[in-house]
Amino acid sequence: MTAKKAKQDELSFPMNKRLPFRIYIGYALGHVLNDVCAAMWFSYLLVFFHLVLGFKSGEAGVLLLVGQVADAVATPFIGYNSDKDHHWWIYRFGKRKIWYFMGSICVVLTFPFIFSPCISCQTASRLSQMIYYSFFIVFFQFGWAAVQIAHMSLMPEITSNEHQRTKLAAVRNGATVVASVLVYLVTWGVLQISGRSDKKIGAEDAARFQHIVWSVMVFGIVCSILFYIMIKEPLATKSGNEENYIAPISFKKIFLNPNLYLVGTVYMTSRLFINLTQVFISLYLSESLDMVASSLALVPLAMYIASFVASIPVGPITNLAGRKLTYVIGAILGICGCLWIHWGQGNNFKTYYIFVVSALLGSASTIVLVSSLDITTSLIGSKTSRGAFIYGIMSFADKLSNGVAVKVIQDVHNEDDHAGFYQDIMTYVCGGVLILGAAVVSMVNNRERKERHDMRGEAFRTSISTIT
Repeated sequence: MTAKKAKQDELSFPMNKRLPFRIYIGYALGHVLNDVCAAMWFSYLLVFFHLVLGFKSGEAGVLLLVGQVADAVATPFIGYNSDKDHHWWIYRFGKRKIWYFMGSICVVLTFPFIFSPCISCQTASRLSQMIYYSFFIVFFQFGWAAVQIAHMSLMPEITSNEHQRTKLAAVRNGATVVASVLVYLVTWGVLQISGRSDKKIGAEDAARFQHIVWSVMVFGIVCSILFYIMIKEPLATKSGNEENYIAPISFKKIFLNPNLYLVGTVYMTSRLFINLTQVFISLYLSESLDMVASSLALVPLAMYIASFVASIPVGPITNLAGRKLTYVIGAILGICGCLWIHWGQGNNFKTYYIFVVSALLGSASTIVLVSSLDITTSLIGSKTSRGAFIYGIMSFADKLSNGVAVKVIQDVHNEDDHAGFYQDIMTYVCGGVLILGAAVVSMVNNRERKERHDMRGEAFRTSISTIT
């Protein structure tokens, strides 16, 4: 064996061997900065702009739509360029990780301004303020998309083993849950310390949102640094490496594959359910149930604790039941939670049963997300040279649909509407996208029947194992 070959074997991931524990941990940490920002973005953006800054619900919806459109446009562009070998000197660090680095910088430099009062323009016209916030939102979403695509496209390149890919998706989701739990714990702690936990959210809470943002972002920055140190991008994806080269699949073949559109719909509906639940749960608690400020942290916290618990068995369940059936199980749990919201009312519901509902929604979120990611990596298979582009297509549909959905809902919402408006959104919209996802997932063809057979055979050896 040549010295060059030995060096490659030393640095590359063991594609068909058991992954070291540090790889799982390092990979899980890589998306935490994005996760804490996403938890703030989806859970509190409308709350902050509508209830704290006094924007109309439609204006707040426009800002969220601007962000989602910017993200949607950026993802295919980033995916395409992340897949290319540009032969630039900066690509020595890895064509995935360089996009990860640039995206992280954009996120850190812009996100704190989104949850701050307009600097030197608080008395300016509403249009001027919206342009001000849109500037930071666009650059933040570009950075967020770069981190997401780079991180997701590393998954099928770290290992070709489907079981290990499922584990990576599970630990990634577990880290997402931990990051979201941190956001809600910090939010609850800040409100408790300030003595605002038993009051409604209002204009006097602006400074507290800044404290929350900086607290969680410091944690996210540390996690990103650890990811960059712990994860070495496989040499097969770096510029100038011709060994083990696989010719990129043509764009025509990608777009003519019916599974692309089916899998894209499954992924889109999964993200729609998760994000719309995050966006409107706080408004549902505040406006429909008339609950105090602390509930805006405690109920989502319970939801994400349940999500974390559900992430532990989802890998073995997928191996035993298959990706599609696992997705349907998650959808059923989520639909049950949505139906309970429709009928839930009274003090007992607000005091006790709302936490059971949040557990159902949280468990469903984890199961459908991990299943949809698993289905997407199966679509990519070994053709990882177009992996980032395919993830970009999925994310484009996800971001655009989320932004349009929120904007339409906020436009439909009248300030004088009945208190049950957001209750209906949580029931019919969130439940409806799960029904659509469950219907479409049944039409997705498995990439290889043998692969599923092998995964089920392996399940007898791994069904009760955790990441070791």
